[in-house]
Amino acid sequence: MRIGILGTGHVARALAPAWTAAGHDVLLGSRVPGARSALGLPVATVRDAAVHAEVVVNATPGTESLGLLGEIGEAVLAGKVIIDCAVGFRADESLAHPEEPLGAQIQRAFPSARVVKTLATVNAPVMADPTLVSGPSHLFVSGDDPEAKRLTVALLTDLGWAEDTLLDIGGISTAAAQEHAAYLFVAIARHLGDWNFGLRVVPSR
Repeated sequence: MRIGILGTGHVARALAPAWTAAGHDVLLGSRVPGARSALGLPVATVRDAAVHAEVVVNATPGTESLGLLGEIGEAVLAGKVIIDCAVGFRADESLAHPEEPLGAQIQRAFPSARVVKTLATVNAPVMADPTLVSGPSHLFVSGDDPEAKRLTVALLTDLGWAEDTLLDIGGISTAAAQEHAAYLFVAIARHLGDWNFGLRVVPSR
């Protein structure tokens, strides 16, 4: 599958080699692709990465995502699955999208795209390799399009996530739960002194 990852930061650099190893055709998108040649990964402009892709992965800072996707435009993104794993933090560490989650804002701005929120509750290395943590942990999947969610789940299993650890929590409005979990994630990370951990849902007997 052709995957265009928007961004060249920690998330993109973790996901691109993992999906490439799983047999996908991955292209990173950058506003300054010429300055990213040292990454050792294929890099193009953000628009060319999106044009190339069947699935677009938003791995940009959440405060910049809507503007960057706007530069690409609805015509390019129409019909594509957008996997959104971004969380927007302001300088004071408050959420940049406290009322309507970023995932829902992306879906509203690009109604003909199919947005799925996931990977927002783990650190970049764990996104690409869930075996870095001891024992199974859960990821959460939010989106309005069932087929887009099925495709996203398949791509997550290609990263090593077991299908029974991927919890569909509802429509794209439930992206708010994933994004607000960033507060919990940061508090736990600071307590542990370790950003590479997972969250596990333990149901009642």
